[in-house]
Amino acid sequence: MPPSTDLSFEPLSDAFAQDPYPTYEALRESEGLTYYEDFDVWLAARFEDVMEIVMHDDMVRSMEHVASPEEISAQKRAGNWHDMPHHSRFVQFSLLDSDGEIHDRLRKQVFKLFTPVMVGKLRDEIQAYVDSLYDGLQDHSEVDFVADLAAHVPGHVIGRIIGVPDEDCPQLRIWSENIVQFFDIERSDERKELAERNTTEFYEYLLKLKTEREAVPRDDLLSVMIQAEREGHMNHDEFFSTAMLILMAGHGSTIDVLGSGLHALLKFPTEMQRMRKEPGIMKTAVQEMFRYESPLPFFHRYSTKEMNVCGSTYPRGTKFGVLYGAANRDPRQFPNADIFDVGRSPNWHTAFGRGAHFCLGNHLARLDMDIIFSTLLKRFRSVELAEEAPKYKRGLSVRGPQALKVAWKPA
Repeated sequence: MPPSTDLSFEPLSDAFAQDPYPTYEALRESEGLTYYEDFDVWLAARFEDVMEIVMHDDMVRSMEHVASPEEISAQKRAGNWHDMPHHSRFVQFSLLDSDGEIHDRLRKQVFKLFTPVMVGKLRDEIQAYVDSLYDGLQDHSEVDFVADLAAHVPGHVIGRIIGVPDEDCPQLRIWSENIVQFFDIERSDERKELAERNTTEFYEYLLKLKTEREAVPRDDLLSVMIQAEREGHMNHDEFFSTAMLILMAGHGSTIDVLGSGLHALLKFPTEMQRMRKEPGIMKTAVQEMFRYESPLPFFHRYSTKEMNVCGSTYPRGTKFGVLYGAANRDPRQFPNADIFDVGRSPNWHTAFGRGAHFCLGNHLARLDMDIIFSTLLKRFRSVELAEEAPKYKRGLSVRGPQALKVAWKPA
């Protein structure tokens, strides 16, 4: 089967960062899947193709199911993933990148704290914190919505759930961003050293915090996980890998979609007015923000055997890149897909993934956004873009503005 490589695909370019959707459209319109040689991956951009791959019983996240230890070691070296002792132990292995029994066992230990009922109990606490942030910005005529507000909320909230002191939450964001950046396709030695050093610092911090909780348990996720480890449901490395994953996942993607969500409202001002007139529409508006600018637009799967998917046959061990960002703009699935519609229903987007790896923190992320945007519309009678066009982050695996400067006027 000859690879389809006739399309220009430059995910590290500034042009792609600013607007990846023409590229996504070209990928959707091409015949079959498209092979991206630089990443040795077959790209799926159509909604139906993405769904076929992520819901297939014989697709997995971990290479351990499709390659020998020697092959895995060689591939890690080729991708500059090697010689990262702490990153290998606590980041390259995780709940997100495990399958089957291991994935189910680890997810079960933390799932109960992320159900709609448990998350709903946090509403008043989150509202109070968001109010305090807006209080501090109320007299500012111009702010960077990303740095001054969005960046403070998700990490603070997930930190409270885990059991991290409030004063340490800003440092968690720094560690998380410096670790996660190495998952994109730009893996220089400098970025590698940064990821490993920050993983080590993160581990040492959590190790100290765990020791404190073992002596004096509290009503937090860290204490729940300590009990799970004592009962044999997770080992030492799985404990820290899971804690890091939850803390890292609770930061970047929600910050990104908060920024892109407000940017979408500013590009479609009639939708912002609609939300002011119909506050009950907030839940569908938040879902549309995730669809319109998916904050995690790329994930992968491996085939565990030779299989026919998306109209062609692929050998065992084939790596597939599922482009959630492209699938969520597929006009075959979403009428007027490039239009931001806060009342869109149904809206079965893929921004939270599908199947066994459906996002554990989706209810928490949506609650954060509900509170932040509801409060914004109540407290400010006008919000306008204060720059020509915000710059978006470069990369295949992220989507969000680096900054979002807005001018606003209190109600």
